[in-house]
Amino acid sequence: MSQINEMKAFLAVTETGSFVAAAEKSGVSTTALSRWVMQLEQRLGVRLLHRTTRRLSLTVEGERFAERCSDILQQLAEAEAELSAQASQISGRLRLNVPVSYGIRFLAPLWASFKQQNPAIELDVVLTDRLTDMVEEGFDLAVRIGRPASSSLISRPLHQLKMQLCAAPEYIHTAGLPTEPSELSAHKVIAYSYWGSGNDWSFSGPKGNMTVRTKAWMHCNNGETCVAVAESGGGVIYQPDFLVEQALQQGRLITLCPEYQGLTLPVCAVYPSRRFVSAKVRNIVSFLQKHLAR
Repeated sequence: MSQINEMKAFLAVTETGSFVAAAEKSGVSTTALSRWVMQLEQRLGVRLLHRTTRRLSLTVEGERFAERCSDILQQLAEAEAELSAQASQISGRLRLNVPVSYGIRFLAPLWASFKQQNPAIELDVVLTDRLTDMVEEGFDLAVRIGRPASSSLISRPLHQLKMQLCAAPEYIHTAGLPTEPSELSAHKVIAYSYWGSGNDWSFSGPKGNMTVRTKAWMHCNNGETCVAVAESGGGVIYQPDFLVEQALQQGRLITLCPEYQGLTLPVCAVYPSRRFVSAKVRNIVSFLQKHLAR
């Protein structure tokens, strides 16, 4: 227990900037706080704070240790809450990061149901296609299309999307019908700005796996805009099936090179790698897996 007190005292001092302010905030005497911080430094054999008559500042070691202490104490608090009788109802703020078009079409219809099942949860849903730093920007969970690039994130599969190669009939009438992806270099391309492979589009077909280098006349950071431009005759797109399905059914777009299959992309729920995962994060991952698997 003394170790916990030492860590709490150390964090209180670092967060407030002085022993006096920390004592006022925590309700513990400055003498006790000072003793616990000194005991912590002596036990670790490392100076954590630079002390002057005017101010306190963290050493390099102190900065690293403060970050770890914060994680440990947060995990401890969450573990206690989860096991306590009051934690029978999951509560608190849940900050989510999801892709724009995917979030509108797949996830928006689910949030009311999630709220009904978890009335004490406050959802904060941020829609952006930009790859965010989850820890830096304070997200509890993100939904990502494609495999996570960072090994520091835990990934849980939700379902899969299929990439489709399409263009409008009017464009094909003018530019000609490509018979295989290698011919795309001669076509106008509308590219998605955040595509992980840049200008390279990959397929599998009669000749095995192949990757084609395209040259776009337009880049856009929104898939629905890419689709709309293609529908107006602007060129060829490579987009997930959920964005082009209706346009294909209604004939506004046609599938190109049908013998060649586009990539299959996993949709995953990801969260920062920690030994303890909060109950609210586990709850929403389970909820999304159940509903999106359909």
